[in-house]
Amino acid sequence: MPDAQPLRARRGRTADLAGRLAEEGVLRHYQARGATLLEARWRGRGGEIDLILRDGADLVFVEVKAARDHDTAAQALGPAQMRRIMLSALDYCEARALGEVPMRFDVALVDATGRVALMPDAFGAG
Repeated sequence: MPDAQPLRARRGRTADLAGRLAEEGVLRHYQARGATLLEARWRGRGGEIDLILRDGADLVFVEVKAARDHDTAAQALGPAQMRRIMLSALDYCEARALGEVPMRFDVALVDATGRVALMPDAFGAG
């Protein structure tokens, strides 16, 4: 008897699980450096922000990209997605009445072995 679950649904669940595992690995990486998790998978008007952290005085919005290698993961983030993440970050700050707060947008790359590479302030000028 054929599997009742469509292949697409199984692939979606597999991708979701892989994304969550990558995010957990990245979170552990930040926590080992002293950062505190504020939100995970927070949704704003622009879309989802994978992790929102407090790192010292900075509010850090982290986009996690997982692929077989770091180069492939890095290529998965384009300007349109960066704009959506920034819009959602503004929503987050507005929803919490944070006013002006030092913030940055990091990208965390995760390869197939779970190795994490951080790109701090990946959206900014440094």
